[in-house]
Amino acid sequence: MQASVEVSAPNCSTCAILPSRGQRALTATILPANEKVVRLAAKKLADGALIVLPTDTVYGLAADALLPAAVEAVFRIKERPVDKPLPLLLADPEDVHRVAERVPSIGWLLAERFWPGGLTIVCEKSRALPDLLTAGRPGIGLRVPDHPTARAIIRALGAPVTGTSANLSGRPSARTAGEAHAQLGNLVDLVVDGGICPGGIESTVIDVTLDPPLVLREGAVSIQRLRQVCPKVASSFDNTGPGC
Repeated sequence: MQASVEVSAPNCSTCAILPSRGQRALTATILPANEKVVRLAAKKLADGALIVLPTDTVYGLAADALLPAAVEAVFRIKERPVDKPLPLLLADPEDVHRVAERVPSIGWLLAERFWPGGLTIVCEKSRALPDLLTAGRPGIGLRVPDHPTARAIIRALGAPVTGTSANLSGRPSARTAGEAHAQLGNLVDLVVDGGICPGGIESTVIDVTLDPPLVLREGAVSIQRLRQVCPKVASSFDNTGPGC
């Protein structure tokens, strides 16, 4: 492992959540973020399991994005329509070259300004990625989260992970491990508790395969801030579905 996890152990009161009458039993283990748990999470991902991890925006549902069966499981357990693409989380900006064919100069400018952070940048996807990730579309949403635990897990795995929010489709996004556990606890192998996500709002999504670049969803990064980097940014608020 190249980086230690600079996250203090959260209050594990979330680890003792019990379902109310009529709810599904919760079975996944909630473990506080530390180096041992980072290694465990990476191993589970490499084995094709799904986990919940903290990010700077909301908790995310992570699978190894290079394993088609794991990607398919993300759609299934979230009850997410397969025509809604899944974004990816990367450990470092340099990892873009592994998952994108071409990135225009404005994409790199935005990444330099807002990564790590709450901006998902849609680029032309690599042919190495499963088509299911993008619903057959040519673009893939990429983000480097500003959260040491998330980045440490991805780096330890050595592959990008899915970056969709850890909730059932149509349900509220989770800011705590307990909230994510309540929705997905019996559907994943592990919930990594990194405390309360500081952002609490999903990332902004911008498509730089278009000219001018088009904002598909406004979230953690405002359009005004984007236009400080690229004044011609356009906007459309046809959401692509929850992501983190």
